[in-house]
Amino acid sequence: MIELEFTPHGALPVWGWEIAVYLFLGGLAAGAMILASLTKVTRWFIFVAPLALSVGMLALFIDLESKLHVWRFYTALRITSPMSWGAWILLLIYPATILYGLRPAETLRRLNIALGIALGAYTGVLLATLTARAAWSSLFLAPLFLVSGFSTAAALAMLLPLGEEERQRVRRWDLIAIGAEVVVLGFFFLDLRGGAALFFGGPFTAPFWSLVVIAGLIVPAALELVESRRHIHVAIAPTLILIGGLALRWIFVLAGQTAI
Repeated sequence: MIELEFTPHGALPVWGWEIAVYLFLGGLAAGAMILASLTKVTRWFIFVAPLALSVGMLALFIDLESKLHVWRFYTALRITSPMSWGAWILLLIYPATILYGLRPAETLRRLNIALGIALGAYTGVLLATLTARAAWSSLFLAPLFLVSGFSTAAALAMLLPLGEEERQRVRRWDLIAIGAEVVVLGFFFLDLRGGAALFFGGPFTAPFWSLVVIAGLIVPAALELVESRRHIHVAIAPTLILIGGLALRWIFVLAGQTAI
């Protein structure tokens, strides 16, 4: 579904904000499906998934060069193509989320969890399959984008007018997701080999560590721990998580197109 051509070093990247937004909203949609199915946070929260996915697919459509040929992805399933699998996963998400939102059932709940995990991992697999690019060559990119997407969905939920018990439940899930994201990031860099240089002394060192790690993970986790103990709520932590989640995708999209 995504056409990619790499430009010479120093040239503008072929993948820009559209792909970063698509990956971010795809992860957010996946996280919303899982979170709504696990915690049953406000019944209509599940509808965040198809809405976010629709906006993300619009961004992807804007980026496509051959827009008139996009329908071909939905007329055949290529077993060996992650993009083909992704196209069909996207199609299944709409009926699964809408039906679950209208009439919750255990079968639909389990289906939404499974599809949410598949969608969240797919956003990372899409880049990880392009192993020739140093910044995308780790197998841990899929679980990284999955836990990050879940965290951004929890952050969005915490911006809503939830009850105290419900908010505490979502906050606990988010803290677990943030902890998992930190651990997966560690494994990601250990597995990244040469590409890690881009984030440790390379051109993406400052934006990655300041926007993603510090502002998007460490600070929000500290704020959420304080809020949990004092039973207070401010919008700073979830807002930072959402910004950090978008920054993660944006930086990785650019880093994968940068020559080392």
